[in-house]
Amino acid sequence: MTTAARWARAEWGRLYDTVRAGLTERRAGAVAMTLGAVCLTGVLHVAQQWPWGMRGVHDLGAVRAEDPLWLALLRTPLSLFVPAPDLPVWGALVQVLLVFGIAEVCLGRWRTLAVAYAATLAGTLYARVGIALGPGHPLGLPASDARVVDTGPSAAVVGLAVVVALRYGARVTAGAVALAMVAEVLVKENLAGREHLAAIAAVLVLYALCGARRRCAPCGARQRPRSSGTGSGLPPSQSSSARRGRAQRRSWR
Repeated sequence: MTTAARWARAEWGRLYDTVRAGLTERRAGAVAMTLGAVCLTGVLHVAQQWPWGMRGVHDLGAVRAEDPLWLALLRTPLSLFVPAPDLPVWGALVQVLLVFGIAEVCLGRWRTLAVAYAATLAGTLYARVGIALGPGHPLGLPASDARVVDTGPSAAVVGLAVVVALRYGARVTAGAVALAMVAEVLVKENLAGREHLAAIAAVLVLYALCGARRRCAPCGARQRPRSSGTGSGLPPSQSSSARRGRAQRRSWR
């Protein structure tokens, strides 16, 4: 095995094994939510290409910093799947399929949605804070960004990529994703790049809190009780003997 292959195995081996096992065991059922998300993203993209659909999509899923906070919070869940109308939709679909799919297999359906929502919400709230700080502050934004629509699925994709990479030991990959977002801000200063960084910061905080919770949990809460598992109430040795006896009696008939 070459050095590159050994490095790739060390970086992505656990992740690859987990995804492969999940898809082999459950096939399409392992990524059912992801397939639904891809279909929803595609439908919303097609709808907003028409005048009748654009108004509806924007009313239900377009989030801007100038909107009232309560309205933005109501629109945020659907905004995860509203692609930017000025970008190729195939890029958003591929991102959702790959990153959401891997996350759904590795983290589970509800954790994937929770991380995606937290990342998107962090970007949404940062835009409001940044505009309030103003362009003179290092974290501030110009007032014109209040009318810019939020990032759509990209913030969720970035947040999920970082969490999954850290969870499965692909720390170089997680660092590369974060550095790419920093480079995006440095090369092209825009609201989307800043929101991506806010999403990464939010999921890193969540990941650290979850790790601290696991470390602080009592040993008994982290380990399964070593019981017979049969529900018979017998000690393990007697329970296994009872099972053998029943199996033997059946085999003798």
